[in-house]
Amino acid sequence: MSEAAQKKMWGGRFEQDPDREFYEFERSFGFDRRLLPYELKLDRAWARALEGAGILTSSESQQIYAALERIEKRASAEPQWLDGSSAEDVHHFVESALIEMLGPLGQKLHTGRSRNEMIVTEFRMFVKDAAAQMRAAVCELIRALVNQAEAHLGVPMAGMTHMQPAQPILLSHFLLAHAEAFFHDLERLVFAANTSDACPLGAGALAGSAFAIDRQTLASDLGFARVTRNSLDSVGRRDFALDYLFALGVLASHLSRLAEDMILFASPGFGFVILPDEYSTGSSLMPQKKNPDGWELIRGKCGRIAGALVALLMTMKGLPSSYQRDLQEDKEPLFDAHDQALRMVRIAAGTVAATKFEEQKLRASVQEQGLIATELADYLVAKGIPFRQAHEIVGKLIHDSETQHQPISQWPVEKLKQYSAAFTADFSGALSVEASLSRRNRPGGTAPAAVRKAIEEAKERLVAAEKKN
Repeated sequence: MSEAAQKKMWGGRFEQDPDREFYEFERSFGFDRRLLPYELKLDRAWARALEGAGILTSSESQQIYAALERIEKRASAEPQWLDGSSAEDVHHFVESALIEMLGPLGQKLHTGRSRNEMIVTEFRMFVKDAAAQMRAAVCELIRALVNQAEAHLGVPMAGMTHMQPAQPILLSHFLLAHAEAFFHDLERLVFAANTSDACPLGAGALAGSAFAIDRQTLASDLGFARVTRNSLDSVGRRDFALDYLFALGVLASHLSRLAEDMILFASPGFGFVILPDEYSTGSSLMPQKKNPDGWELIRGKCGRIAGALVALLMTMKGLPSSYQRDLQEDKEPLFDAHDQALRMVRIAAGTVAATKFEEQKLRASVQEQGLIATELADYLVAKGIPFRQAHEIVGKLIHDSETQHQPISQWPVEKLKQYSAAFTADFSGALSVEASLSRRNRPGGTAPAAVRKAIEEAKERLVAAEKKN
């Protein structure tokens, strides 16, 4: 048996070295080295568990702890040490370093455990921390939206459906709508963290540990709330990673929607916002350009996050029970999705906070007479006209007003009575934007009082969400 085969964690029954290209193909150290802090924490907990089971003496455990600390310090101080390693994976890297430092004692630490359980334990630890990091970033984005909503309370704008003017709303109401979506993202991130919060360590390769390992203590040492219930399921399940990727996918879609709104609002056709210089770029040819590249990149990266979710779903869909090497494909898409989504959220938060709103243009947008069509229909309903008839009457009014190029607000009552005898001199009150807004003073509505209350509630919810982190 060759020396190269002996150095592997699995080389005993092999006579030939791995094909060089295959070894590079199957190595995962290039990306799972990111889990090194979790590997070292797991190794310390496992050493304590082996000592509790009588496999290691107290002296041996102390030597292993000291060696793990040296590995941790050297890895932090010398990145080139990791860069130059030919280790197969993060487990192989640490075990090789332990053996180099401690000789045969370094070989004892792997007693009773498998890489199958180690990697899924470390991956769960990563997802828990990643979800907490993402929640903190999303809270900052929500804060930016709520602060802008509070600063611009009372500024009206044209609310739209189908990208057509629909009804007057407050700018603050619009901003809180985006904040609400991100509040829901916080809930999905909590769910993903909770599904990750079960410790597989002690599951063995698939059948459980043959040694007297205290799994509850292991779970507690590693910061888990509970242990997994079935060893076979423990090593083969990646639902927790799918849950996190789904949370990121929905979060990315919400970021993309916010980005699309801001890109449109920054365009000359709207002119509702002024793009902040620090989150925009220019043109190499056209000197006048200020491009919303930050928002466009956020919108573009949404597909990358969704792709990561689909990639892992496709990996998982055809696997038999227990651990399969296909599961090595779980980490790269999740790592990338987390990194990209975190940057997207942080850039969005900074851009929202620095954005200036053009109040004059926002107020001008609500002068479109179609925005009060629903108010006129409601006015007729209040006079006893069935809504469907009122809808028809106002539709004809709007059509004729556009054809005659004369706003309804300039029509005399006598002319309006040709459409319905229910019109009286008080109809002009129904044409007021302020009246339209104030009538929607229900929870979730766009009336100033309702929005003011919603802002206060959002601030309270934000404080509660940050405490959970």
